[in-house]
Amino acid sequence: MFSDIYFMKKALEEAEKAFEEGEIPVGAIITINNMIIAKTHNLTEKLNDVTAHAEIQAITAASEFLGGKYLKNCTLYITLEPCVMCAGALYWSQIGKIVCSARDEKRGYHLYGNLLHPKTEIVYGILEKESSELLKNFFLQKRFP
Repeated sequence: MFSDIYFMKKALEEAEKAFEEGEIPVGAIITINNMIIAKTHNLTEKLNDVTAHAEIQAITAASEFLGGKYLKNCTLYITLEPCVMCAGALYWSQIGKIVCSARDEKRGYHLYGNLLHPKTEIVYGILEKESSELLKNFFLQKRFP
């Protein structure tokens, strides 16, 4: 029952909330031992804060839940590849694994080399089509209201 697809669907639900709120539709889930300890989405517009990306919100929530700053045994499920800022925060959190749906070919961290902690495992492509379509629809709606 608990698989990368299951948890990515939960992250997509968060991305859909972001879409409905006028935020860039990126959703994030952090798990430990198959238990969701953080779920959020982009809040940059709502909080008027350029750093309020889904990953940052999820790191903060997971750290508060665990009572510590390191997420070594946790997995982040994210609907879009992290940017450089978020990759840096994920590096410092020492997150154990990242499952990423869609690559960000324009602003993704991979464009700058591996910015993640050396022990962080990364998996790409889980529900990539669904995440990409949500993002495309969002930007089409913004360009052609």
